[in-house]
Formats: sequence, structure tokens, C-alpha cells
Amino acid sequence: MSISKAATSKVTLPKSIEERLHIEGLVSANEVVIFNSGTDVVQGLTQTPKTLPTHYLYDDRGSELFEQICELPEYYLTRTETKILQQYAGEIARITGPCELVELGSGSSTKTRIILDAYEKLGYPMLYVPIDVSAGILETSARQLLADYPSLKVNALAGTYELALAKILPSELPSRMIAFIGSTLGNIRPKQCDLFLSQITNALEVGEYFLLGIDLQKPKDILEPAYDDSQGVTAAFNLNMLSHLNRRFAGNFDTTQFEHWSFYNEREHQIESYLRSLRSQSVELAALNLQVDFALGETIHTEISRKFDLNMMKQQLTSQGLVPLHEWTDSDQWFGLLLCQRQF
Repeated sequence: MSISKAATSKVTLPKSIEERLHIEGLVSANEVVIFNSGTDVVQGLTQTPKTLPTHYLYDDRGSELFEQICELPEYYLTRTETKILQQYAGEIARITGPCELVELGSGSSTKTRIILDAYEKLGYPMLYVPIDVSAGILETSARQLLADYPSLKVNALAGTYELALAKILPSELPSRMIAFIGSTLGNIRPKQCDLFLSQITNALEVGEYFLLGIDLQKPKDILEPAYDDSQGVTAAFNLNMLSHLNRRFAGNFDTTQFEHWSFYNEREHQIESYLRSLRSQSVELAALNLQVDFALGETIHTEISRKFDLNMMKQQLTSQGLVPLHEWTDSDQWFGLLLCQRQF
């Protein structure tokens, strides 16, 4: 990608928030069929064992609850990664130079501010492309950022990672960095991980950057409380999936008759989260013409959170042409941050 396409220091950005904000909703024809029709819900709830797609966790309420999770004392991930970013964001900005920042699963963009501050301190122009399935939290966080950063421009994309990565336009700045922080990679199953990383590679030009945060393997007595907190916020987040289905598909799930259940699978190195039925019961999703029977103790698998080996992840990234340039961890070796560059 040629640097000549952006005489970045001469770019004059509009002053108003409305002029600096663009939000585009991305829904493919296939996603309309699957998501609106609930085909994936029917498939998941009629198989054995029962499952539900993770994206149903993230309606606007689910996104709000996840932001609360990130502030919990047991949830070490956010504060640990934040500390690493605070220490090394300046180094990241100096390595990448002026670049468009694309963030997958941006949420409230709290940690994004650390990166934006680093670019602002160096006098770089700032263009931010947040991507999230929740259009509500996307717009709220974008407006807050624009109010705080007068020179920032935001081109937000509301949709899935896959669709957004395919729709990203050439950057207005000399380079681009895609950030996937918060260890969200851990929610992607191993068989899908290579495909996802190939999509990252395809969205970058040779020489552009990928910033990845990963939660590292550690004892279960540290991991399990992070996914089943004492205040019950994680439980509310998981149970909200049923409320989401009720609203979307005219369901009658009684959330008081299910419980959140999670544990660390040491063999697979992953937290597994479920909703477990507290009694024998039948649930109807009228809009899907679906009745689902649950036995006492029967579960719905809702999410995984994999924990990584740093060296193995570096090898996997390199195999996709995303060569790690630098890696940073905290003093406890609980969390890793990798800055990679597309090299082929």
C-alpha cells in the first residue's frame, strides 16, 4: 500500500461529531435468512447435546453485561491486558506509524483509548473502524470517542467479523492495524481459527499489522472464578441469551428455571459455559414453530474460552503469514499481546 495516498499531516477533518461519524450495518442475504429466521437456533436446540450460537449472547443488554464483567475483581483479563497496553502502546504506535485502527468486537472501546492516546501523542491522524454486532453499543461508544478526540474520524461497521473484514475499504492512511484484543480469539473453536486468521490476512496488505491479545494457560483456581463471579454478573450474561431468544422468536423460556454453569476443561485448555435446566420442562419458540423438551440437568452449550500457549500461537500466526514482530506479557505470564505483520 503506497504511503503517497495519504499526505496525512495535511488532512483536514470535519469538526462536528455527525460529520466525523459513519455507521454502516452489514447484513448479508445469507445472514438475514439464518439470523432472522432462527435456523441456527432450531438446529442447535434439536441436536444432542443442545447448543446455541455465541452471537445470541450479544444483544444490546448482553453487551452491557459483558462490559460489567470486564470490571469484576475475578475477571483478571481486562485489567491485565490494559496494564500491558498502557506500558507498550507508545512502542506499538512508533512501530506501525500513522495507520487506520480496525478493532474487532470493539464494545465500549475502553482499551482502544490507550492506543488512540499513543497515536495522538505522536501527532498522527486518527481513523478508527470499530466492528461489533451490537449497533447500539457501537454508536454509543463511537460518539463518546468523537467527543473526546476532536481529530478522530470513525467509520463503524455493525455486523459479524467475517462480513466486516470482507467489506473493509482501502485505508485512507498509510497503513492499517487490525486489533483483536480481549482474548476474544478464545471464543473461536480450533477448527475455525485458521479460517479466521486467513480472513485477517486477506483484509491486510503486505506490511500491515495485526494486534492480538490472548489469555494464557494457568491454574483452574484462577480461571474458573473469572467465568462464574461472586456477584452473578456472568450468570446474568449467559441467561440473557434466553431472554434474547424470547424477544426475537416469541419464546417462553423462564430464566429462573435455568442456571449458569461453567468449568475449566483442563484437557482441552478451555473454559466451557452452559445453561442447565433446573427441572424437566418444555419451552416454545412460537415464531420458529418449535417446542423444546428439557430433562432435569440437561444443558445448552453456549460458549468456550480457550487458553493459549504463547509459542504455539506464534507458530500458528506465522503459518498464516502474520509474523510476530513483538510479544509482551505481564509479570505473572497470565496474558499475551502480540504485534504481527503480514509478510506474504
